Amino acid sequence: MNAPYDGDRAQGTGGPAPYQGAAPGTPVAGQVPAPAPAPDRDPYVQDAYDYDPYRSQDLSAQDPVAEVLYDRASHPPPPPGTYQEPGPLYAAPQAPVHAPDPHVWAQTPPPEPDGPSRHLPYGDHATTTQFVGVDSLVTKAADEKPEPDAFAHLYRDQQGTPGTPAEDAPVAAPAPSKPAGRASSLLKSSALMAAGTIVSRITGFLRTLVIAGAIGVGTFNDTYQIANTLPTMIYVLVGGGALNAVFIPQLVRAMKQDDDGGEAYANRLLTLVVVLLAAITTICVLAAPVFITMMSPKLASDPQQMEVAVAFARYCLPTMFFMGVHVVLGQILNARGRFGAMMWTPVLNNIVVIATFGAFIWAFGGFTTSGVGATTVTPEGIRLLGLGTLLGLTVQALAMLPYLRDAGFRPRLRFDWRGHGLGKAARLAKWTFFFVLANQVGLVVVTQLATWAGSVAEKQGHPGTGITAYNYALLLWQMPQAIITVSVMTAVLPRISRSAHDGDAAAVRDDISYGLRTSAVAIVPCAFAFLALGVPMATLLYAGSGSGAQNIGYVLMAFGLGLIPYSVQYVVLRGFYAYEDTRTPFYNTVIVAGVNAAVSTAAFFVLPARWAVVGMAAAYGLGYTVGVGVAWRRLRNRLGGDLDGAHVMRTYARLTGACVPAAAVAGAAAYAVTQWLGSGVTGSLAALAAGGVALAAVFLVAAKRMRIEELNAMVGMVRGRLGR
Repeated sequence: MNAPYDGDRAQGTGGPAPYQGAAPGTPVAGQVPAPAPAPDRDPYVQDAYDYDPYRSQDLSAQDPVAEVLYDRASHPPPPPGTYQEPGPLYAAPQAPVHAPDPHVWAQTPPPEPDGPSRHLPYGDHATTTQFVGVDSLVTKAADEKPEPDAFAHLYRDQQGTPGTPAEDAPVAAPAPSKPAGRASSLLKSSALMAAGTIVSRITGFLRTLVIAGAIGVGTFNDTYQIANTLPTMIYVLVGGGALNAVFIPQLVRAMKQDDDGGEAYANRLLTLVVVLLAAITTICVLAAPVFITMMSPKLASDPQQMEVAVAFARYCLPTMFFMGVHVVLGQILNARGRFGAMMWTPVLNNIVVIATFGAFIWAFGGFTTSGVGATTVTPEGIRLLGLGTLLGLTVQALAMLPYLRDAGFRPRLRFDWRGHGLGKAARLAKWTFFFVLANQVGLVVVTQLATWAGSVAEKQGHPGTGITAYNYALLLWQMPQAIITVSVMTAVLPRISRSAHDGDAAAVRDDISYGLRTSAVAIVPCAFAFLALGVPMATLLYAGSGSGAQNIGYVLMAFGLGLIPYSVQYVVLRGFYAYEDTRTPFYNTVIVAGVNAAVSTAAFFVLPARWAVVGMAAAYGLGYTVGVGVAWRRLRNRLGGDLDGAHVMRTYARLTGACVPAAAVAGAAAYAVTQWLGSGVTGSLAALAAGGVALAAVFLVAAKRMRIEELNAMVGMVRGRLGR
């Protein structure tokens, strides 16, 4: 007891002692032999802590706490008999066989162990026993199937054929280093929508042709145009702009964040639109005389024209209800990656209206033979045209329901509007309302001035110089923008919304630059084509309306080059909407509407009545030119001072340089043919064909020499759609 404590030294030098009562060197059953004592071991010092009855067992299997914490799934024990005893406590560790060698570059890593490292304490077989533990859940997490992307179905049309389930064609986020793949997918989706838009626009032109053939392009058609324009203006004013600009980003966010994929949010939005538009439609039908007086004091001053206009308005105003239903259902489908329905259903509306005015021609004769007007039209004729117009929008809206069913969306009325994000959307829509209000104020001014000038010019022997000529030329002029720009940006807008939500300003900039440059390939040549070939276009399309067709051509030429800033403005404003900024577009539209109204008023007072509407058409493009300059600077500042302006301007400059000689050659060719064959149907067709071929040939040659890369992408898309 008086000897100094030497237990640690004994353990460090000799390790554990054998069991008491056992002869030295005699192994005991179930006990691992202890190592031989060191030469300097003191035989008189007792190792009080050397006895360990559990040394032959698995320590982790005996400790109840360690048993719970020990993860056998990641560290399975070896078969019995292969367990290696630990060495002396203070012995120097042996150098590993595969230790890093500083003299060897890129040393071969050690081989992986062939089997488990510990034995099974309960008699289980090591090759058949499977374990599940914490380490396994962590280290094998990468082997699990990833959760489906909530936005995969947004781009289903871009990854395969329409109708392919989203699960069969998952869409991965585009890699920044591969912009060509993203452009290719957007081109495919844009081409699909462009096909529907082309058919819709073609049937829309047939519709205007039949309307002009039935009721002409004079003041009687002006009464129908005003009545048919009223529901569109009121609808856009009360909610159409908000639905198009604000609720796409909101629907995309609801699909990403809500557990039901945004279906409840969409149903609440649909219910709100239905209730709101039903109330507004009822009020507007009752107040139809007030709206007609506001739109055209000149028409309202004639009792017979006022009576016909009010009758048309009471049939046309209910179309705003179905117009709103169609738009909100279309936006729901767009948010789910179904872009085609909204582009194709207007074809049904055009077919119904074409059939309606065709029936009018069959019953009462064409305009060139009947000379129908406000004083000669019968109540049955007004009823036929009014009901047909209303039926067309009704069919267009109801045709969206099968597309919704195919997309898995079930429309239901939901009145639980509070606390579900609609208030935020309404606050954003506040500035969109002012945006549309400013735009509609400018349109009202133009309508009042155009109907006044058209009425005066018709009395002077110049029909087709009023609001009908303005609207028909505007419809033809907007066709390229609706086919190309709208289709491209409809596919790009969900992507821009996601990038803006993620704070990726570079991606927003790239997509806007892509939309501007891609659409410019078609927009710039079409603008110069309207300038050079506007008259033969109009005289060919509206030959059945009489001598007023040529005046429509002059209005179309005045619109011409304004198509370029008009398209650019549309693309740039999508950037603000992606950031849920509706205030800036409002201020920008105030500028555009103010310039348009001011220059139109000046044209009305300065130019003769016959040319007043031509001046108003030029004012339309001038207003957008000023607006583009303001919007471009503000969006560039919003994106950190870079909007890829050099690249965009280079593309537009090259396209303009290729179009100037092409338009000059085309205009000269069309004028020569018209002087030779006249401005009838045959002469107009020949002039348009000769001018169109000349313009396309010169433009393609010049563009090829300028190496416009966007033109090559567009040509590749067209060739791909044609299967060549």
